Amino acid sequence: MAVVVGTVLLTRSRGGQAILAVGGSESAATLMGLPVARVRLTVYIVSGVCAGVAGALNAAYSSSGVPTVGVGLELGAISAVVIGGTLLVGGRGNLIGTVAGVLLLSVIQNLINQVGSLSSSVQSVVSGVFLAVVVIVQTVLSRTQRL
Repeated sequence: MAVVVGTVLLTRSRGGQAILAVGGSESAATLMGLPVARVRLTVYIVSGVCAGVAGALNAAYSSSGVPTVGVGLELGAISAVVIGGTLLVGGRGNLIGTVAGVLLLSVIQNLINQVGSLSSSVQSVVSGVFLAVVVIVQTVLSRTQRL
């Protein structure tokens, strides 16, 4: 439900279009007359509030405030977003693709777990290699589309 609401907000609302425009090219958004600084500040505030709520929920779930609970999860998060089709340089991406990237990465990790004899470090290596392949393919495709 949150993905549907987020997709509708990003694609159909004025604020969502401003976010996509600023993410695509700040200079073009400025030339279009968008308040780039305000849009960027709003996105940072919403992101910070979401992170705070997630931290509070995690602390309530675990009944403790462990500050290192998310350390090492960055590769998985970035991999899922990039595998979902979001470009690292910005300008392209959507929530449905990100969800697809999360699901695909989860399937790969579950397949590795099903093997059983592979350690968690092998899982990180496989995720990193898969991320590198996706980034290389995205780079090649974006270069061929520019020509």
